[in-house]
Amino acid sequence: MPTKASKQLATFPNPNPERDYEISFECPEFTCLCPMTGQPDFATLHIRYVPDRLCVELKSLKLYLWSFRSEGHFHEAVTNRILDELVKATRPRQMTVVGDFYIRGGIHTVVTACHEKPRRPRKARQ
Repeated sequence: MPTKASKQLATFPNPNPERDYEISFECPEFTCLCPMTGQPDFATLHIRYVPDRLCVELKSLKLYLWSFRSEGHFHEAVTNRILDELVKATRPRQMTVVGDFYIRGGIHTVVTACHEKPRRPRKARQ
């Protein structure tokens, strides 16, 4: 039975939550549809994040990204939506999603969306 696209993002516990470290993914096969023409848009997504308590599971990320293939989205909207949904699932300390879209109409578009979790101020020592 073939694997199907899914909007569900699975997570697993961060094995080193006491440390800041960066996880990065390059997803060179992202596709969605132009909402104006219905033609396919192709992009490489770059996802970088510093996890807090949760990490995103890779197969679920792949199936999640596949779910956009038959949907119409503007570059700016889909990049920000992916960031929002990854942040909702993982609650990272920091996350950046870069959508590097292939040339369309002679224009190369790169959209960068960022999230940073507010840090709690440290109490002053007395």
